[in-house]
Amino acid sequence: MLPARAYFFIGLNAVRALSIISMLLVFASSIFVLVTDIEAVNHFMKNASDSDMVNCDYIEGSTVPNQPAGVFWAVVNRLLIIFQVIALIMSEIGWPAVFFDKFFPVLGSSFGLGALGIFQCLIGATILSHHVDDFTLVAAFFLFAIGCLNILLGLIFRERAKSKRSIRSWKEEAKGILPTTRDLRPQFTKPEGGVSSFFTGGSSASEKTRVGDDHTTGFGFGRQGEKRAGLKGFLISKPVETLPRYAPPPPRSESSHSRYSESVSSRSSTPEPKHPRFKSSTTAI
Repeated sequence: MLPARAYFFIGLNAVRALSIISMLLVFASSIFVLVTDIEAVNHFMKNASDSDMVNCDYIEGSTVPNQPAGVFWAVVNRLLIIFQVIALIMSEIGWPAVFFDKFFPVLGSSFGLGALGIFQCLIGATILSHHVDDFTLVAAFFLFAIGCLNILLGLIFRERAKSKRSIRSWKEEAKGILPTTRDLRPQFTKPEGGVSSFFTGGSSASEKTRVGDDHTTGFGFGRQGEKRAGLKGFLISKPVETLPRYAPPPPRSESSHSRYSESVSSRSSTPEPKHPRFKSSTTAI
């Protein structure tokens, strides 16, 4: 059983794949219609008479209107659709994300899918408003349907839609679930080439291993380790010497030593007090 965020991730990425496919179809159909319109206009200009130029509203076999600068605006319309589709495909792929976040934030990572769906619906409606061939008609209708679906997803998930379908955020969340460990020991106490290098000096070249980004050598707990720690700013304090409770305190100076010896000799010269001894009588019960 997958978690809920896995279903959201799969569903949103499936919609993104369909969106990219629909825009690729519109891109191909726009190029096809552009080529067809140019060929139809050239054929019409060669064979048409003055009466044909007045009576027709559209040039036969094309989407070009029979009006002043009609060919120009028809070509500009198709070129704008092509560039818009390329921009939308790049925003769906997520590259370059910095460009969209800075110059076109409605298609960036901080916005949802609503703006994308609106652009797709506008492109689809623009194409469907003209008489086109079957391939262009199906591609435009498909794009319009995906645009409506993106608008619905944008209303449901809002700005979280792109973060939920992002592969990078999925990996970061997966890494955040696993426990992380960090070695807080000083660098000179970390083991280098096994247990032996941790307790002994690392003078041999075989004990040198790569830790992180730099090469270090173990110095153990001996005098070399103390020197290395002193160079790095660590202070190693020696533990206070202690004696058992029954042992006499050590002499601190000559006078105290003489006093201590006199007290010991006086104690040894004084006789120990004799304790009285009692004998049991025969009449004792």
